Amino acid sequence: MQRFTDRTDAGNRLAAELRGYRGTPGGIVLALPRGGVVLGAAVARELHLPFDVCLVRKLGVPWQPELAMGALAIGEVVVLDDELLQKLQIPQLEVEHEIALERLELSRRERLYRRGRGPLQVSGHTVFLIDDGIATGATMSAAIAAMRKLGAAKIIVGVGVAPADTIDRIAREADTVVSVLEPPDLGAVGEWFDDFPSVEDATVLALLHPASAPNPQPAQEAICESR
Repeated sequence: MQRFTDRTDAGNRLAAELRGYRGTPGGIVLALPRGGVVLGAAVARELHLPFDVCLVRKLGVPWQPELAMGALAIGEVVVLDDELLQKLQIPQLEVEHEIALERLELSRRERLYRRGRGPLQVSGHTVFLIDDGIATGATMSAAIAAMRKLGAAKIIVGVGVAPADTIDRIAREADTVVSVLEPPDLGAVGEWFDDFPSVEDATVLALLHPASAPNPQPAQEAICESR
């Protein structure tokens, strides 16, 4: 199973997998920030479709933030893992506190990434939800639920890597799921990339709004600054 060089490589390979959807009438590509935006940009270019973001935030267990106890998305959508909450006996107040914190970050990203544009218009459209990978599936489930709530006619999920059991579960929520890599034992998403750096807001903005991105500095000037 060939690993990805980086997210750009994953985006190009995912775009090739989705090539049959090129020019889908009423189609729109929505990436899950931040990592998914790199892949989403490649998919949108290949499919010749509009490109935007689907804002969603993982809700981490308070004492183990990397473990998802749920997720929230635009449209006041909250998806919780009730089995995990009961198993770990997480107090409701802790859950509500985490939701409040992540809603603040969701609002910040909405203002920053979408630059004052109105709410997403997906009613009756075919939505392509793109991310670099799926582990537990909590954030993607929240994104799907948000798109259903907003009236999307069809939801196609495209990711770089996801385990087969998670794909099967997400396939029951979406209309179609496409994953470039489907390892039986995922581990962490980043383990399937040779280079998996954090994606910063500046990168997201440059991909979403390329016309307004600042011009790169000349190579010699950049070298001088690095010294």
